[in-house]
Amino acid sequence: MAQLPPGIRFITLFSRDQWYRAFIFILTFLLYASFHLSRKPISIVKGELHKHCAASHEVELNSYREYAAQIQPVKKPSNVSQCGWEPFDKNNYKQLLGALDYSFLCAYAIGMYLSGIIGERLPIRYYLTVGMLASGLFTAMFGLGYFYNIHNLWFYIMAQIANGLVQTTGWPSVVTCIGNWFGKGRRGLIMGMWNSHTSVGNILGSLIAAYWVSTCWGLSFVVPGVIIAVMGIVCFLFLIEHPKDISCSCTPSSSSKAFLNGAGRFRVQMPTLNAKETCKSQTLQDPEMEHLLIDSENCTMSLNSGTAVTAEGRHGTSAISFLGALRIPGVIEFSLCLLFAKLVSYTFLFWLPLYITNVEHLDAKRAGDLSTLFDVGGIFGGILAGPISDRLEKRASTCGMMLLLAAPTLYMFSAVSKMGLEATIVMLLISGALVNGPYALITTAVSADLGTHKSLKGNARALSTVTAIIDGTGSVGAALGPLLAGLISPSGWNNVFYMLMVADACALLV
Repeated sequence: MAQLPPGIRFITLFSRDQWYRAFIFILTFLLYASFHLSRKPISIVKGELHKHCAASHEVELNSYREYAAQIQPVKKPSNVSQCGWEPFDKNNYKQLLGALDYSFLCAYAIGMYLSGIIGERLPIRYYLTVGMLASGLFTAMFGLGYFYNIHNLWFYIMAQIANGLVQTTGWPSVVTCIGNWFGKGRRGLIMGMWNSHTSVGNILGSLIAAYWVSTCWGLSFVVPGVIIAVMGIVCFLFLIEHPKDISCSCTPSSSSKAFLNGAGRFRVQMPTLNAKETCKSQTLQDPEMEHLLIDSENCTMSLNSGTAVTAEGRHGTSAISFLGALRIPGVIEFSLCLLFAKLVSYTFLFWLPLYITNVEHLDAKRAGDLSTLFDVGGIFGGILAGPISDRLEKRASTCGMMLLLAAPTLYMFSAVSKMGLEATIVMLLISGALVNGPYALITTAVSADLGTHKSLKGNARALSTVTAIIDGTGSVGAALGPLLAGLISPSGWNNVFYMLMVADACALLV
C-alpha cells in the first residue's frame, strides 16, 4: 500500500470536531476583525478632513486648486478650502472631529446594553448577518459624502450614530458563538489569541484607509464598508452556532442536555443509568469539552423516554435579566475597570494618527501606517495577558499589573515621542501591549468566566447579556475618551496624556 501524502497525514492527525473548532475560531476571528476594520478609517481620514494651511506657498496653493478641479469638478467654489473638507476646515475642527467620535461611541454604548439581551433571544447567525450588512451600508455612507460633495455636519454625525448602533450586534454574537465551541481549559490563552482580531482589524483598516486617504478619502470608507458587508454574507453561509448543529460531539450522546444558544433550541433525551455522572466524567477527561455554555443542570433531567424531544429552551431555563446579570459577583467591578481601560484604548484608536501628524509632521498616509504599530503591540499584549492569567488563575491581578505599568509608560510616550521617529516606534509597541492587554483580557476571558459563574446555577443563557453589560459600560469610556481628547487637545497634547494616565489609575483602583 502506498504511503499517504504528507498533507493527508496532517489532516488525519486531527479529528472532525477539532477541524470544525479550528474553522469556527478562524471564521469568528475574521468576522469581528472586519468590524474593527470598518471603524478605523475615521481616525486616518481626520488628517485629510483638516489640513494645516500653507498660505505663504503660492505654488502649493495653485497645485491644490488644479488637483481639486480634476477630482471634484462639481464642487462649488464657496466650498473650496485650503484647510481641508468643509465643515472641518475651521479652527474648531478638533471639537467637530471629536463630535464624530462621540456620536458613534455613544450610540455604540447605548445599543450594546440592548444588543446582548436581544442576541440571547434570536438566532446568532441571522442577527450577526443583518448587523454586518447594515454596518457596511453606514460605513460606506460616510464615504459617499466625498463623492456627492456633502458638507453638512449632521449628515456625517447621523452616519456615525447609525453605524454605532448596528455595530453592537457583533461582539455579543461572536463571544457567544466562540463560547459554544471552546471550553474552560486554557481559556485565557485561547481567548487572548482570538481577541487579537481587534488589533488585526485595526491594522488592516489603517492600511486600507491610508492607501486612499490622500487621493480619494471617500474610498477609505467605501472599501471597508464593502468588506464587512461581504463578510456578513460569509457569516450567513458558513457560521455554525453550536457543535450540535452538525452533530459534533461536545459531550456524550448518552447524556441529556439543552442547547440554549441562539434560537432553535432543543433538548435531546437518551436513556442512561446516570447522566449526571457521565457528564462530569467527560468534562474532567477533556477540558476542551467543558463548553462555556453547557447547562449542567440539564444532565439531571428525567431520562425515562428514549426518544428525542424538540422544544424551546426557554421552557427549561429562561434568559437572565439585566438586573440578574448585574448581581453576578464581579460584573460591576470589571465593567467599571473596562470603562477606564477602554477610554485609554479608544483615545489612541481615534486620535493617534492625528497626534503623529502634528508631532512628527508626517502626512496622513504615513501617520496612518505608523499608528498600526500600536495595534501590533496590542496583539502581543492580549496574547501575553491570557496565559499569564491562566497560570496565576487571577484575572484581576493580571489586569492590575499591566495597568500599573501602563500609566508611567504613557508619560514616557508623551516625552519620548518628541525625540524622533525611532523612539516613537518603540513606545508605540510598548504602549500598545500594556494598554490593550487588560482591555483584551476583560472583554474575553473575564466575560466568559462571569457569564458561566457558579452563582448562575447552570443557567446557560447569560454569557451574551454579561458580555454586553461589560462591553457596553466600557463603551461609555470609549465614547468619553475621544470626546475629552477633542476638548483638551487645543490646550496641548501633554494634557491629553495626563488625562489618559488618570484614567489608567482609576482602572487600577477599581
